[in-house]
Order: sequence, then C-alpha cells, then structure tokens
Amino acid sequence: MVSSGYEPQQSSDRTGRTGGDRRRRRALADAAAGIVPDVPQVSEGYGRIERFRCVIYVCGAPQADIAGPRQECSEYAEAFGWEIAEVIEERAGLLPPQGRDGLERALWRVRRGEAGAVLTACRSMISSVRQEYEELAGEIEKAGGFLHVAGGPRAERPMT
Repeated sequence: MVSSGYEPQQSSDRTGRTGGDRRRRRALADAAAGIVPDVPQVSEGYGRIERFRCVIYVCGAPQADIAGPRQECSEYAEAFGWEIAEVIEERAGLLPPQGRDGLERALWRVRRGEAGAVLTACRSMISSVRQEYEELAGEIEKAGGFLHVAGGPRAERPMT
C-alpha cells in the first residue's frame, strides 16, 4: 500500500473546507454583520490580549494652551486602539529634553514596559533641534518603545 503522507485532520465538506475553516468564515461573517460571538468566560489573565499602551506627552510655554494638542493626541491614540497609560503635560518652554522631568517620566514608563510609545502632537514639543530629538527617540527605542508624532501639518515641518 502506498501512502501519500497526507492525513486530513478534520473532515471536509463538498467545498473542501474543514470544520475549522467553516468556523473561521462564520466568525468573520458574524463580525462583519456586527454580531457579538458567544465567547465562554476565561479566567482572569488567561488568553487575554492587552491593548497597546502609550504615554501622551505635551509641552508648552508656561501660559500656552496645550489642551488642543492633548486632545489631538488622545483622539489619535483612540483611532489606533491604543490605551493611554498616562498623559504628561509639561510647561518647560524651550528647555532641552534632558532637563525635563516629564520626558524622563515618559521614558521611565517605556523602560518598565508600562507603555510601548511616547506620543506627542508635534516634534517641537520634544525639541526643535534635530539632534536632541533624534537622541531622545534613540533612548526610547533602546528602552523598547518608539517616539511618535500624532501628525498634522505643523508636525511635518522640516527641522534644522
């Protein structure tokens, strides 16, 4: 007797789909239709997937209104399904990144694994000097995260 080496793991229907294929397709169709699946409750911490977490960092001059940039970052994180670990508002003005307690706290959160990104509204909230910005981005990457600018036209201006 000659064996092909292929043994089907599940029986298939006349379309060639296995039971697992049919369940996956049904789940996709249900999700597209907005039907919530009946999922058995699992014990705490088992089989759960945690959302990606970020720290929002906004900085401005002492009298500046930074509510708009903070809201922009919050909406950006929400659009990507990111959980906000902390919102850090700093009134440091033009201090270099190394002299800011808020940036150090954001980096600390990444180092501890409490966040995977530092999200800011525009590059100048980190530094208007390219080298300082890139140094901080490098530190965050070494810690296991990344520095991300939420976007918008003012965030894309070239740095000198």
